[in-house]
Amino acid sequence: MASIVSNRITPCLWFDGNGEDAARFYTAVFPNSGITSIMRWGEGGHAPAGTALTVEFKLDGMEFLALNGGPQFKFTEAVSFQVFCEDQREVDHYWDRLSEGGETNVCSWLKDKFGLSWQIVPAMMPEIFRSGDQKKIDRVMQAMMQMTKLDIATLEKAAKG
Repeated sequence: MASIVSNRITPCLWFDGNGEDAARFYTAVFPNSGITSIMRWGEGGHAPAGTALTVEFKLDGMEFLALNGGPQFKFTEAVSFQVFCEDQREVDHYWDRLSEGGETNVCSWLKDKFGLSWQIVPAMMPEIFRSGDQKKIDRVMQAMMQMTKLDIATLEKAAKG
């Protein structure tokens, strides 16, 4: 029997009743995104009939599941999603949209209005950190530690010394 599941691993995000709102928000932020399926409670369920139990959605082609599981669990920074950006325009877009109504922190970290943690990272950063040039890495880390939203021009200047 063939499986209808296309990803072997799909992140399941636990929400307290606002999973459908979160899925709609996230799919509006990322290109190549959309809600693919919603399973709703029927009569006699644990929530009012018609309330979303699960919402399957894609963000930039990656599958996710939002589960309205209740208030027992909250998101923490122990799990975050990295968004690699090609240019400052992308950094600004994702930073501004995802931090809307949430909290920002140093070094590209933010929590969105649903409490989920994100890192908005210039795509050049992994190359710098893998370069093996410890002096360059140290300069970039020092510059990054002074920022909340990352500024690519400042990071590139630090990389060059």
